[in-house]
Amino acid sequence: MADFVHLHNHSEYSLLDGLSKIDDMIRRIKELGMDALAITDHGNMYGAIKFYKKCREEGIKPILGAEIYVSRRARTDKEPGIDSDSNHLILLAENEEGYKNLMKIISISNLEGYYYKPRSDVELLRQNSKGLICLSSCVNGFVSDPLIQGDGETATKRAKILSEIFGEDHFYLELQKHLNVKDQDDLNGKLIKLSKDLGLPLVATNDNHYINKADAEAQEALLCIQTQMTLDTPNRRLSMIDSPDFYIKSQEEMKGLFIQYPEAIKNTVKIANMCSVEISLGKWIMPEFEVPKGKTASEFLKELVNKGLKERFGKINADTRERADYELSIILGRKYETYFLIVSDFVNWAKNQGISVGPGRGSAAGSVVSYALGITDIDPFFFNLPFERFLNPLRPSPPDIDLDFADTRRDEVIDYVTSKYGREKVAQIITFGTMEARGSVRDMGRVLGYPYSVPDRIAKLIPPGWQGHAMTIETALEQSPELKIAHSTEADTRRILDLAQKIEGVVRHASTHAAGVVIADKNLTEYTPLQKETNGEKIVTQYDMYTIGADYDGVGLLKMDLLGLR
Repeated sequence: MADFVHLHNHSEYSLLDGLSKIDDMIRRIKELGMDALAITDHGNMYGAIKFYKKCREEGIKPILGAEIYVSRRARTDKEPGIDSDSNHLILLAENEEGYKNLMKIISISNLEGYYYKPRSDVELLRQNSKGLICLSSCVNGFVSDPLIQGDGETATKRAKILSEIFGEDHFYLELQKHLNVKDQDDLNGKLIKLSKDLGLPLVATNDNHYINKADAEAQEALLCIQTQMTLDTPNRRLSMIDSPDFYIKSQEEMKGLFIQYPEAIKNTVKIANMCSVEISLGKWIMPEFEVPKGKTASEFLKELVNKGLKERFGKINADTRERADYELSIILGRKYETYFLIVSDFVNWAKNQGISVGPGRGSAAGSVVSYALGITDIDPFFFNLPFERFLNPLRPSPPDIDLDFADTRRDEVIDYVTSKYGREKVAQIITFGTMEARGSVRDMGRVLGYPYSVPDRIAKLIPPGWQGHAMTIETALEQSPELKIAHSTEADTRRILDLAQKIEGVVRHASTHAAGVVIADKNLTEYTPLQKETNGEKIVTQYDMYTIGADYDGVGLLKMDLLGLR
């Protein structure tokens, strides 16, 4: 293993506070000759599975973590007061138990403790500490903040509590060295003294928010987009331009910064060696479906199909029977019977409630089993629709039935599914919006202080995308002669476009997927962190559609698409 491991890293999923795309982070770590890396986004685990998979692909050891917010009071206390800005801690998953406990902490912080930010508290940490390694974080850390305020008694008390909660060799005082960060050097001295007084180990980190040193201005612009400020707004918080070293530094740079404290460097490798999380991906996790006593799921499915065939066709001829038996052999052979029972159950419930349901969408309309179960209302024989487009022995991915419900009553269907399988087992799916080319240009122009007309003119020179593909600034410069000339001859245009390219494609916000719903066999926090939807009360997963299901080698939860149509 390398001589140093970065254990404090923010990706683009620290929304509008991190510029680093996961693929780029890992590529840079490989270039620097390192073989392990942690992800520690602010209060969430949005990128954890994507990070885990990409690290594995590239031969880098993934260390899954988060930088959490710890309330100075109880997490449920949301009365106005001093707690609008909590202190930070880094949590890293040592093993599978720690990974699951981290998901619980993140979920409860979002569902119970959200007040400006998702807040944990000491009690929550105490209940879910097993398998976790804790670092004291930055100048706003749970221990660091009182030290800076001159309150050594509180800092010592908090350090003892955290040491007791996480156990020996599982709580570290975190040293950082960033240029022009107020109180940084003074804090390090106090942390070193506290380390000696309490016998606590030190660890060296860099609070990484972007990949390269040259990205500092783009990172600062990203923060200005988040805070609705401009680069020339006075009295802003720490400027990345004045302190351009929140980038991924080499091993040599880090060892040089902490040459007096080699144990703090060695401990990064020690922690990395301790962390080893294995996540099972790509396998279906099917919820239980209650069938009549004395029957198996496959027997009950066959019974419902036979009943439905008689209702649909009256007399069942040889062709119909042969087709139904063929489809059932594939469905049962792939162990998809529970999937069809679940879908049939809530579709027919909706119809019985007078909720309009679409007749069938996509390849599922080619299944006579779906037709017999009432999932679709299109006769595949009459329209000569093949089953194999929907499901066949060679298809590696599970079936995917898209369903349309009246948009004014779609929530009733979701409520039915939630009540049947349990509120802790059902959630909607998160989705992420990114900084598109034209939006990036307009945002960057505003942040740089230009009148709206300047970036607006540039944005309008960017051609629209095509066939569902978003246009990029790089491609626009190749395709638009006018934009290319403006970029090469106009200093303002060049500055806006060059910086806009650095933030283009970065995740901008989270929202709720228009259709996706997941159902688990046990508490969702065993598989995914949770939160409430933006400006709402619905529960959503923190893993998106590309990581939550079994397809795309995801977590494996049963994913349904329940679309609302007028």
